[in-house]
Amino acid sequence: MGSGSTSLQDRPQAAVRRKFDRLLREIAKFGAVGGAGLLVNLLVFNLVRNVTGLQVVRASIIATVVAIAFNYIGFRYFTYRDRDKSGRTREMTLFLVFSAAGLVIENGVLFLATYGFGWDSPLQSNVFKFLGIGLGTLFRFWSYRSWVFKAMPAASAVAGAESILHEAENQRRHDEHVNR
Repeated sequence: MGSGSTSLQDRPQAAVRRKFDRLLREIAKFGAVGGAGLLVNLLVFNLVRNVTGLQVVRASIIATVVAIAFNYIGFRYFTYRDRDKSGRTREMTLFLVFSAAGLVIENGVLFLATYGFGWDSPLQSNVFKFLGIGLGTLFRFWSYRSWVFKAMPAASAVAGAESILHEAENQRRHDEHVNR
């Protein structure tokens, strides 16, 4: 085989590269929606806390619920728009369950800082709210991609089959060229 040929070892590497590229795009889209959701969350948190005088954790829970609604729309119609849409009731139920778990993680950090350590100045509240959002986001990314917005098996199988056929066609053309 010549230096320009595609070896059998290159095929798995190309498939791994494509999967890695898809994961990076997914993370970027998740981050874009999440970043906007973060701004919504912090904005609503500070607005509710300063305008209503609600306790810190209650204001945070309200802000988290608003951000969850915002994020669902962003995830469904932007980040995971190519994912299976056949089971919307199941999807929404799982999204709400995992979002509620993320809400507990996020606001648990704020609760512990506020009521466990007495760190409740506006700056401290925002720092621990932000830290809680970060921990909750790690959980949400894993759970949403694993359980809520599942990839369509048929689409990935077709894409994989097409790439194998494309690589085989390229190899055949190369072999014909070399044998001339």
